[in-house]
Amino acid sequence: METIVLVMEVRMATRSAPAAEESVSRGPARWEERSVSRVLSAGRERVLARSRRFVRAALELLAEGGLEALTVRSLLDRTGLSRRAFYERFGGIDDLMLAVFEQTFREGAATLRAELAGIDDPLQRLRVVIDRMVAYAHSEASVRYAVVLSRGHLRLAEARPDDLQRALEPFTTLIAEQLAAGMERGIVRHADAWQLATLVHSLVVATIHASLLSRASGSEIRAADSASALWEFCLRAVRADPPGSAERAATV
Repeated sequence: METIVLVMEVRMATRSAPAAEESVSRGPARWEERSVSRVLSAGRERVLARSRRFVRAALELLAEGGLEALTVRSLLDRTGLSRRAFYERFGGIDDLMLAVFEQTFREGAATLRAELAGIDDPLQRLRVVIDRMVAYAHSEASVRYAVVLSRGHLRLAEARPDDLQRALEPFTTLIAEQLAAGMERGIVRHADAWQLATLVHSLVVATIHASLLSRASGSEIRAADSASALWEFCLRAVRADPPGSAERAATV
């Protein structure tokens, strides 16, 4: 009897072995996942390292010679990388310019966010954002680069408007944060914070473009005057109405 039971157990174990193997083979073991993760992570870093080399080279070429200096040939000469490496990462010069815009605005927004940390009033923080954007575009150290970015912005606004808006999001987000904080305190009129921020950002950028073009034509608008007038306009557009103002307006 014991022999029969033993034989049956062996047969059942043998019959279930393939099913067990199939269950194990359905997914990788944890050590396999860790191994693949390390390889993919290392590969991703190698890809990004070369991508960043192209972006850094583009920033240098734009600052040195403007849009005309930014060509695939000049990028390859500056980075020592291959044409294939470039086109594996970017669809062309416009794609690279979008990366330059995003990187520039990400770094600028991060710097400004750190500066705003010590300011409590949301409207004052918003004024700092606007003032710094205008001041940077007109500073002697960066005005040539700002003119180049302005020209690139106008070109991409026509050729790749949606991609450009996404590249400019870091500053739009920064502005929206200040507006949302002001709404919570009742000092900014209630509206869609993102939509209002997009309008403010677009106005600031358009004013900077106009100011830079006036500089190029010899009829320069002073940065301080431009920033002051721009802030006064934006403040009137976003500030909450004083209590009772709606009732007074209705009786006029």
